[in-house]
Order: sequence, then C-alpha cells, then structure tokens
Amino acid sequence: MSEIVVWIDEGCITCDACEDELPEVFKVTDDTCFIVAESRTDGLFDTNSPSKSSLKPGFDLDFLNEVAGECPVDVIMVEVSGASSTEPPAEEEMVEETVEVSEPVTSEMPLDGDRSLLVLSGSQSGNSEGVAAKVGKDAGDYGLEATVKGMDEIQIGDLTGYKRILVICSTWGEGEMPDNAEDLWQAANGSGSPKLPDTHFSVCSLGDSSYEFFCQSGMDWDGWFESAGANRITPRVDCDVDYDAPANAWVADALAHMGAIGGDGIFNEEMVSVLKEKAAGGGKIVTAGSAFEIPELITSEIQVNARVFRYDPSSGESGHDIWRCSVPGSLSVLQLLRMLKSTEDGSLTFRDGDCDDSTTALSANGRNILPGRTAISEVLNFKGSEANLRIDPLSGFDVIRDLAVDHSDYQIHLANSKPWMRSATREGTNFAQGVIGNMDAATASMLHCRGDIPSPHLIHSSSDTVQHNRSYLGPSVIAKLWVRCQDPRSSVDGRKSHLDTINGEFGIKAEADISSVNRAGNVGSIVASSLLEAKTKSLQESGFNGRHGKHVWWFSETVKMSGLLNETVLAGATLGPFGMAKNAITGVLPRMALGFTRTGGPMIRDLQALAIPPASIGKMPKMINSPVENHHEVVALFNAFDRRF
Repeated sequence: MSEIVVWIDEGCITCDACEDELPEVFKVTDDTCFIVAESRTDGLFDTNSPSKSSLKPGFDLDFLNEVAGECPVDVIMVEVSGASSTEPPAEEEMVEETVEVSEPVTSEMPLDGDRSLLVLSGSQSGNSEGVAAKVGKDAGDYGLEATVKGMDEIQIGDLTGYKRILVICSTWGEGEMPDNAEDLWQAANGSGSPKLPDTHFSVCSLGDSSYEFFCQSGMDWDGWFESAGANRITPRVDCDVDYDAPANAWVADALAHMGAIGGDGIFNEEMVSVLKEKAAGGGKIVTAGSAFEIPELITSEIQVNARVFRYDPSSGESGHDIWRCSVPGSLSVLQLLRMLKSTEDGSLTFRDGDCDDSTTALSANGRNILPGRTAISEVLNFKGSEANLRIDPLSGFDVIRDLAVDHSDYQIHLANSKPWMRSATREGTNFAQGVIGNMDAATASMLHCRGDIPSPHLIHSSSDTVQHNRSYLGPSVIAKLWVRCQDPRSSVDGRKSHLDTINGEFGIKAEADISSVNRAGNVGSIVASSLLEAKTKSLQESGFNGRHGKHVWWFSETVKMSGLLNETVLAGATLGPFGMAKNAITGVLPRMALGFTRTGGPMIRDLQALAIPPASIGKMPKMINSPVENHHEVVALFNAFDRRF
C-alpha cells in the first residue's frame, strides 16, 4: 500500500483555504499551516518538514492533490511512495513476472505451545536485579511467560528445561562473579554441567569501565552458554555505569527475538518486527487462542504554556523558557519535550528513553513523574482559560544541563547498602520447571507490590530530607532493604545486615518527613508504609538512645507526619508518667492544654496564666499545634546532638 506524505513548505500566507477544505489534515495558525497530529503516524503537530511523517490510511490522494492545487502560493507538498509532487505520479509500465508468494506474517499469527522464559540475574548492588525485573514485567507484551530468578535460586541442571534463557549479570571487584552467582558459576564449570543444544540465550553484562576486567562476569556466562551448545539469539551487550539506555534497548530486542521462537523451538525471524510493533502498542497479538487489542486514545487539542527549566553549566545561568503550543491532551510530557526539541530549540537537554525508563523522571507542576507514562492533560494547571505546564528537573540531584540530573548520589547509596538477596535454605516443591520454594499468596503479593517501584530515582527525590542531607540513604534504598527484611527467603545474616544499615546513622532515623514521600502518588504511599514500618522496627530495637533521645522520638510522632508540634504531648511524653502527674498537680499541664503559654498575645492570656499558680515567669514560645518551619532540619539537629553528646 502506498504511503502519502503531506507537508508545508516555506512561504505560507495563512489563507485558511486548506483548512476549510480538509480540516482533518490542515490547521492554520497565525504564522503558518500545520499538519495535525490525528492525521499522522508519528502523532506530532507541526509543518511535517523535514520529518516527513506519512498520513494514516484512509485519505483520498486525488482530493489531497486537489486541495494542494488550490493553494495560492503552492506550498502544500504531496509525496506518494517517494515521488515528491503536487501531481499524481505517472503510471509505471507493468512487467509480468512469476513470484513465489509465501504465507504473510500478520499480527494475527498465533503464539502457542511452550512460551516459558527463564530470566537469571547475578547482582551485587541490585542493578542487574532491576533489569531482570523489567524483563519479567515486559515479557507478557511479547507473548512470553517469564520466570525471574536470582542465580542463587536455581540449580545448574534446571537450565535444561528451558528453550529461552536471558542472563543479566554484573561484575564485582576485579572481574569476579557477584555473590549470588558464585555457586552457580562453580557448578557450571564442574563435571556435571549440562549441555543445552535446544536452548536460545542472550546476555546483558553490567560493569564499570574504570576497572581492568570490564563486564568480565557477563562475558564468562556468554562464553559458557556457547560452549554448552546453546544458540545465541542476540549479541551480548556490555553496559557501563550509565547502563539504563543500552540495557533497555537490549531488553526490547532480546524479548522480541525470544518471542519469535515457537513452541517447537524454531526461530521465525519474520516475527521479530511484528512483535516489536505490537509491544509498542499497535494492533493485537493472539496468545494461546485469545486476542487482546490496545486502543489508541487521542484527546482534543489544548493550548498549553510550557515553562521549561534551562541551565547552562558553562555560564552557570539558569531560568525558564516559555513556549505556547497547541497539542493533543493525550500527548505525553516526554513527547512534548521531544516536539519542543525538534521544532523550537535543538539544544534543549533532557533524559530521553522509553516510557518506562526510570532515569527520565522529572517534575511537572510540582509532581514527580515519569514523563513517558504521564499525559500532559494529567498534570496541567488551569488558570481561567490558560493551561500551564511547568517542567523542572528532579530535586535532590545535581543538575547537569537543563532537565538532565546526575543520579550518582542514589547509585552510590544503593551500592553501599549492599541490597542483594542473601538466601536461606527453605522447603520447596518439585515442579516441572524444577524445585520451587513455597510462599503463601499474601506474602508473595505483598513483596511484589512493595518491590514494584517504576522509578527509584523519582522516589529518592520525593523526600524533602534528600536535598538537605545528601548522606541520607533515601526512601528508595531503605524501602528496598525493608522488603528484603520481609522476604521469607532472606537468611538471618542477610536480614541482620539490612537492618543494621536501616538503623545506621544515615538510615531511617535521618528521614525527617515521611509524609512528603506519601504524597508521591500510589507508589509513594506504598514506599511510605515501608518507611513507617522500618522506622517503628528501628525504634523498637535501638530507639533514639542519646541524651536527647525522647525528644527526637516524640518530635517524630508530633511533627514528622504533620509538620505541627503539640507541646503538651511532647512535654508530657518526655517527662514520663511521674512528671505528668506532678505537672498536673502544679497546673503546668492544664495551662499548656488550655493554651495559656505566655505567647505575648492578648493580655487576658497573660492574666489567666498568672492566676493559676505557680505562674510562669517570662514568655514561653508559642508551640500549641503550631507549624514548624523546616522541621526536617530541626530533627536533623536533634539527631546530631545525640551523636555528639
């Protein structure tokens, strides 16, 4: 089928003639004419030059040429299958030839039989584990049923039961295997290692190029699978410290190739492009006899004032650029940034990636979001008829340029916390796929829910404490450690190590305001619950045992969750039951409860305070349900006092 491309050349006089005839394609503005997003396959809204996106099927070529011919300045250009002209292309001479036609590959091709995929992660700091989790999450889009396991959760002989295996392995130290992969690697190189002639595999290797043996562990596994007779379905990818973009590209490519392996173990190369298209949201895939279809949702156009943060590291200047644009409300924030970069300012810098790329997180109208997942209609701020969108980089991180920030703080804290799984021996059940440990459904659901954090960078930034205390581990790291502590598969030593980190100087005690994390959407609410449980456990085991410990404890109760301090509760709890009884007799607590605290307010308050002996001398600070400014800094001071004194 021929593709039709329509674009507007320079010299448009905005006469409205094209829009009057065909508003489905043309939109005339004050400056020029645009090709509307609803008519284009790329979904953008501009002159379509020089991108040359084709129109969606259903437009009449003859009518398009007629509209183009009526343009008084001849700036409407129509291109059909590569021919650039406002006239219909001449008919080519037909040549008869015999062509052997094979059965076409369509989106309706069934994917049945064995669709299992084993995903193995060898992880030291949790990075490989995170990539493996993404593979498991995305596998269903390619008609695959993924089983995600750490390398310490499987025996080497179990690999023979899989036609598809993906390996994500990081390198520790000078080319060494991560802790959870060492035993499996030793077994793989032992006398009883299996042969895998019917297995397809691919490896993603994570490492640090500053070390001599860059990505050595992944290279070793890649070589072992090849020596075992397995078929490499896609080339190995070696990722440096900034691994997100290459790892995400590997995930999409490897899953498409794995999905193209039929239940009989035969690879169908033509299916790769079909699966990639369907995973991107086009059409439907039939899996085991049932079909699903993802509809394309497009809302009406909105006039948006986009206010985008700009920072030039060379000059040190920062500010906001404002663009007024008309875009569909269904456009994602990431698509809007791409459009501004391609049509307005090519120097605009931001982290780009797929819709689930955790590193693309930014702030839109004060909300931390993943821009690829969030439509602009979800975050717009309306003032009268004006729709405003302010886009800023994540707080708590150093800005590199414009909206791009440096995530080193989070990555360093994650690595130093050693969040990898340390497993314990437990009972299991022998299934066809191998021995699988037992876990009740409620626990499994809880672990899955609390561990499913699309962007740990976003949650890290949601804490108000992070930007004031860069040594604080952050909510994402603590939540991850706490989930490890709740996992029945964790060993006693592993759980103790994680709790020690949580109870440490820069652990949960450094968090000043859990409520700020709680406000970060549904995921933030889940993480806040984990933080609160971790904080309770920390207080139960160690408490705030310094000289000012009780103040810190009760300051947490009265301030951290609300930002308000009730001096009656604080004083009573600090003094204990005997102190409370004594103060009740002397009249201090009743006066405080009734608000007679000598605040320098109305005179009647001073007189009332003096009338109930023994009267206070001088003025007490106003502290009854009063807002405490920068209370996270106050809590940090209490903690500092405890450490010093």
